[in-house]
Amino acid sequence: MRFSVRRFQLADMEELLAIESACFGRDAYDRNLFAEYLRICGALFLVVEGDAPTQGRRVKPVPLGYSITCICRGRPTLANLISIAVIPEARGRGAASLLLSSTLRRLKLRGVERLTLVVRKSNGGAIRFYERHGFKRLRRVPRYYEDRESGLLMRKEL
Repeated sequence: MRFSVRRFQLADMEELLAIESACFGRDAYDRNLFAEYLRICGALFLVVEGDAPTQGRRVKPVPLGYSITCICRGRPTLANLISIAVIPEARGRGAASLLLSSTLRRLKLRGVERLTLVVRKSNGGAIRFYERHGFKRLRRVPRYYEDRESGLLMRKEL
């Protein structure tokens, strides 16, 4: 499967809400929060698409995941990775890595020097993914999530 990355468009909303629900269940972001992130993060709200051939002919690429990154107001050299999600069927094939590398390239072009994120302490797969991409563990963030689970603050120097 081949992937490409582009900016989020409002026409993607329904598909991304379905991806969000499939990935995060009851913790999924809603339409209003996605719209707010589009407003404040703009060009760093990205979509990964799959361009899979079907019976010898090419079909229109479909969204398989997204990432949201925001540059911090008042601190233009710092950005936060808000969320990254890829449908289960496309995991382990490079879609999330492509989203992250595209995000890092775009941040470097904007002069950002550091990218941070918070991940659930229980999400070992995500923690390993971020560590493979050069993120370092900084500290535990007690009761970060609504269900009171702690998060792990991670950072990558760009």
